[in-house]
Amino acid sequence: MQFDGFIDLEAYDTIALRIKGDGRCYISTIYTENWVNSPGQMEDNSWQSFVFVPKDNWYIAKIPLDHYLPTWRGNVIEAKLEMNPSRILGMSLSVNADGGVPGANSGPGDFKLEIDWIKALRTQ
Repeated sequence: MQFDGFIDLEAYDTIALRIKGDGRCYISTIYTENWVNSPGQMEDNSWQSFVFVPKDNWYIAKIPLDHYLPTWRGNVIEAKLEMNPSRILGMSLSVNADGGVPGANSGPGDFKLEIDWIKALRTQ
């Protein structure tokens, strides 16, 4: 989901999701304004974290913002970068088809994820 403008999460430290799923691992992605200001570079920064969704029950997953890792096209970037939580452009959830959290269902096939709400929390 791309936002109309920016969302400022500077005052928060955690994303919480009330979700119900199928025992798979999903990838939560936050998109921020690009840290590279070069001609032709149009992609936003992406920060990703795994979310395990237990099967058939509503579950509240809490992901600290500092658990999101900087990524480039799905691969973790080995660089010391910090997310700018005041410039959030969008968020997404996608199924992780292979790997993720130990014990999660993986591989090809159907998946189901229901989202009741997504909130920003200040836990500290």
